[in-house]
Amino acid sequence: MRNLTLYAASATDLQNANVTATAIDLDENAIYAASERQDLDGNVSVEVWNVGNDATPATVFAMFNTVFSSAPSANASQIVSLRVLPEVQRLCAIMRNGDITMLSLEDGTVEVEGTVEPWISAASWSPDESLLAIVTGEDKLILMTSTFDVVSEAPIHTVDFGEDAPINVGWGSKQTQFHGSLGKAAAQAPAQTLVGSSPDDDLAPRISWRGDGAFFVVSSLSPASPTNSMRRRTLRVYDRDGKLQSTSEAVPGLEHSLAWRPSGNLIAGTQRFGFEGGGAGTEGRQDVVFFERNGLRHGEFGIRAADLTGKGEEIGKWGYRVRELSWSSDSNVLAIWIERDEGDVVQFWTMGNYHWYLKQEIEAPAVDGQVGRFTSVSWHPEQALHIMLTTKRTFIQRKYAWDTFTSPSEPPIDTGAVAVFDGTRILMTPFRVQNVPPPMSSAQIALSSHRSPIHASFSATSDTLAVLWTSGYVELWALHTRLQGGRGEVMDPSLVWSGSLDVKNAREIQLVSSSKSHDLSTISVLWTDHRTDYVTSLQVEGSTAQKETTTALPAVNSRFVADRGNLTCQTPSGEIHRYNSEQQKFLPVAHFHDFCLQSQRVLLSSSQDTENQTIFVGLGSSGKLHISSGETHHVLATNATSFTVASGFVVFTTTAHDARFVPVMSLDGLLVESRDAEVKQEKVDWETRRVERGSRIVVAVPSAMTLVLQMPRGNLETINPRLLVMEVVKQDIDAGNYRKAFFACRKHRIDLNVLVEHDEVKFLERISSFVEQIHEVDHINLFLSNLGRGSQPKENIAKLCDAVRVELERKDLKQYVNSILTAYVVKTPPEHEAGLSLLLRLRESDPEVIEDAVKYIIFLVDANSLFDTALGMYDFSLVLMIAQHAQKDPREYLPFLRELRVLEKYYQRFKIDDYLKRYESALRNLSLAGRFNVLVEGADRFEEAVAYIETHNLHDAALRIWKGTDQYNTVLELYGDWLFERRDFRQAAAVFLEAQKFSKAMVAHEKALEWQELFYLASQTGMSEEDVIAMGYRVAEDLTSKKRHSEAARVLLDYTKDIREAVIAYVQGNHFSEARRIIALQSKPELVEDVVHPAALESCNQIMEDINECTEQLRKQLNRVRELRVRKIEEPDAFYGTEDVALHNVDVMTDISMAPTAFTRYTVAPTTASRSSRYDPSTLAIDSINLPFLRRTSRSKRKMERKVGSGRKGTVDEEEYLLKSLTKLAARFATIQEEARNLLPHLLQFTPEHREEGMTMQKHLANFEDELQSSLEEIWTKPLEENPIDSWATRMEQVEKERRTNPVDKVPKPDLSSSKKGWRINLLLFES
Repeated sequence: MRNLTLYAASATDLQNANVTATAIDLDENAIYAASERQDLDGNVSVEVWNVGNDATPATVFAMFNTVFSSAPSANASQIVSLRVLPEVQRLCAIMRNGDITMLSLEDGTVEVEGTVEPWISAASWSPDESLLAIVTGEDKLILMTSTFDVVSEAPIHTVDFGEDAPINVGWGSKQTQFHGSLGKAAAQAPAQTLVGSSPDDDLAPRISWRGDGAFFVVSSLSPASPTNSMRRRTLRVYDRDGKLQSTSEAVPGLEHSLAWRPSGNLIAGTQRFGFEGGGAGTEGRQDVVFFERNGLRHGEFGIRAADLTGKGEEIGKWGYRVRELSWSSDSNVLAIWIERDEGDVVQFWTMGNYHWYLKQEIEAPAVDGQVGRFTSVSWHPEQALHIMLTTKRTFIQRKYAWDTFTSPSEPPIDTGAVAVFDGTRILMTPFRVQNVPPPMSSAQIALSSHRSPIHASFSATSDTLAVLWTSGYVELWALHTRLQGGRGEVMDPSLVWSGSLDVKNAREIQLVSSSKSHDLSTISVLWTDHRTDYVTSLQVEGSTAQKETTTALPAVNSRFVADRGNLTCQTPSGEIHRYNSEQQKFLPVAHFHDFCLQSQRVLLSSSQDTENQTIFVGLGSSGKLHISSGETHHVLATNATSFTVASGFVVFTTTAHDARFVPVMSLDGLLVESRDAEVKQEKVDWETRRVERGSRIVVAVPSAMTLVLQMPRGNLETINPRLLVMEVVKQDIDAGNYRKAFFACRKHRIDLNVLVEHDEVKFLERISSFVEQIHEVDHINLFLSNLGRGSQPKENIAKLCDAVRVELERKDLKQYVNSILTAYVVKTPPEHEAGLSLLLRLRESDPEVIEDAVKYIIFLVDANSLFDTALGMYDFSLVLMIAQHAQKDPREYLPFLRELRVLEKYYQRFKIDDYLKRYESALRNLSLAGRFNVLVEGADRFEEAVAYIETHNLHDAALRIWKGTDQYNTVLELYGDWLFERRDFRQAAAVFLEAQKFSKAMVAHEKALEWQELFYLASQTGMSEEDVIAMGYRVAEDLTSKKRHSEAARVLLDYTKDIREAVIAYVQGNHFSEARRIIALQSKPELVEDVVHPAALESCNQIMEDINECTEQLRKQLNRVRELRVRKIEEPDAFYGTEDVALHNVDVMTDISMAPTAFTRYTVAPTTASRSSRYDPSTLAIDSINLPFLRRTSRSKRKMERKVGSGRKGTVDEEEYLLKSLTKLAARFATIQEEARNLLPHLLQFTPEHREEGMTMQKHLANFEDELQSSLEEIWTKPLEENPIDSWATRMEQVEKERRTNPVDKVPKPDLSSSKKGWRINLLLFES
């Protein structure tokens, strides 16, 4: 769907020259042209021009003379080949007389390297200038190196096919088929087909290289023979060694033109038809035919002879002939150089979807009243779509770009029309109405001119197309596109106006404005005189041109910018200028950093157009997508391939094969970030969508919510991006057009909740309009179902459903009964009972609709659930109705219903609730049934209720039900027993107290070790002194077992009066101060020696044992950490379990035979590693995070955590385990310090033995503290890291470090500074 547009052109005059060949120096970006003239002596004078550029005029670079050669070739110039050899800085000119002339590019000296006898018919250098292929006048092929050493020499004409000769076993041939009455002899008889050459053949051979230089093809005429007077042209393919590879099949009428496609898949030539020895076809027909490297034909397309045929007086029999063929460097465009009676023309042909399009034509400029003739045509070897042409005195350069001619009209008149040039036809397709795959189209415009147009432009405000020719001829067409469905033509184009403007070398046209009635149009044409670019504007009203104005542009080779309602252009440097009508000139408004082949103006808002609301978007040839406003510039992407602006988004495709959507309103923010250099630009998260590889945007149609993409092979794909759809849906919602928005969401599978979430307040206000527009019951049901499954809060869903339900009930309850039921059911939780209540109401008022309604609600809700809900409403008629329509088996429910009917009301409901497992309601009904029985029969059902409470643990409900009754204390006692059984003694005690069950409360207090409450309650109940003492000993023993020594001693002192046992409890808890105080208070000094002194020594010994254990653990684990860190440095692969690189190319490894992977270090066991390993594409490991079937369950995660915490020796987690263990050791040391702090003062005051033990303990404790502090510093100290130089290696090293996490970073360092500092006794330090 793309066209070739001319965006740059230049013409350089070479005074008094006769240019015949050109060459380009890619290193110096210099172009050389060779001019030749024959003097009276028969010699040829050759001038080599340096064409230069815009700043440097063309000059004669060098001159030399050579002998004229009258080789038998039509239109033969004396220069066969002109090529720059950059390695030796020379220009090689191969002359037809056989001379190989070298010109130095430094000083212009000329040197003849040698001569080939008798003459040279054709010559061609390989693409890398390493080989030279020459065909001599004796039909010999010579292959030389760049130093002109002969690689091979052999005659061209040979009967051998070549090294790639096919092997024919006869399968499928006529000899192996049934031939009927003619017999096998007739089938084996050779076909009598005359194969000759074209009358337009210039008799000269041709050479063409493949793009990679691996092969070249030679086209030559075979000599006449006594048996065949006709000469035919044959193609032969050779390799770089000059060995024949293949020979083409015989093609009648094959001509001299030859071009091998740089990509290598096709060899192009031309074929004539309609004469003896030519192709079998209509006379005058001419095709471009293609061959494969093996010599077989591979397709063709016809040259449109009707537009080329002349009088036949000068150029051949048919008035035209094909001179040469040449491919663009990217292999996309085939240039055909055609000589005509009216002048030469070069046609550009491209292929899409297996159809060849004629995109552009270049006519040779007339000189001195004579028809224009080209003398050479060649493509730039590196810059695609850059062609160089020469006439006798002019060097012409033209640069083309791909462009898509699309309609810029906006909703609601956007047609999405696209125009495709194909010769003198324009193929039109409005994508809003239909997607017609190329090369077909919805309509065709047959242009009146016999030449191809150069540009076309659509109107932004009407359905109009303007077409431009190079000569300045313009046609204005009204397209009459039908936007609505129906029969008839989708598009009916009609010519509105045609005429010529007073311009030359026209390049671009733009419909700046056009009235909707097509009566008044303003068109602008960009043209050039190769020194200055101009814009000529013309107003056309009806069929009359009214006014024509011309304005000069700021620079040559400028290009229009798509700007609705304004005349804007872009210079080659990227500056954007807009025409100012007051000053009548172009003024700068923005700039791109690169020249953008496609550019467009974007408005940030629909308000009045001002400069700060305008942003220009442009796509450069390098793939950079620019945005600019004023002096500010920003690059949106560096890999864009195409873009468009639609529905408030800048949509572009990338080389990463995705389409990205940038909100237009966010562009201003990006420019603000670019304006402030200090602002760090964050990565913007734009919406993306994957597309097929190589896809490009053709057009976006906002009204149809579509984006049309074209694949590289030419086929089209129409997608509906969610953002474009949502934009239209939101506009429809804002406008209150809910029906259109609803069907758009339904068609494109968008959650219908958007109808509400976009503006919930307005939706509730317009609820009546919503129901009025979407009046179909099924559609309302679909909306409500989606609303119930939405992500909104439950309360919000209920409010919306109720609002819709109320409106439906007000409108027509009978018609919308199904929708009303849906509104009840989709709530969370669903209101099944309300829906069934509606059925009961309808059964009385509208019994005719009840059956369908029941069936519908059964469809919405599970029949068994609905049966239970109806049963829970205690309405047996409703239960029967549901059961019958749900087709339940009567044998299942009728006996059950009969049993229920015979029961009294509340007991019946109790049974129903119990069946439905509504236990709390069942208990309430059971209590009511008991009260009813007391009144009627004189017996209650309390015992049954107690059993029911215990069965279903309904104690909370029972307390609420029986509160304030005589049975309340019984229920409380029952609840307390239940709590006591679950060992919730504290709660049980409170319940027993409330129930006045003091004995049970005391037992619960004792079990809970709430001894204060226990002894208070014992005193209140008058417990005997013996029982109190016995209970005191029991409680003290339990408190001691829980290490609550101080509380145990207090109980013994207060309630048993046992001083000795109390002192023993104190010293067991290391409360020596309190023990000594009690001894002194109670005057029991004998207990000091009997109890306190031995206990102090025992505590001291225990602390010493703990210190020794800690010291041993610290030293052992410190040494192990040192060993692991040495191993980590010396053998990192063994430590971390790095995989063998040799395994990286293994495609499949089973769980049974899997070699150790990176996860083996966690488990050591290979089988476990294979089950829990991770897959990484770079290491062929298996990642349980990425593969769902290997994802760890919670059980396996806990198992892995236990493995990490176990710290088994030899695993990678061992060091982390050791660090955690040392952290616990530091915490244990803090506890030991506190114990020593309480003990040391007493050891100082006791006997000398105690004093000695205290000194020893303090010394050991201080030594361990220092050792622990130094060990922790050593372990948790990280080595200083130098700032590495940023490089690929350092970044990879950093990634590897992050993968190998240091355990020191995981485990925090223990802080010994927070431990007790005052535990030492300074007096002991002096004595030691």
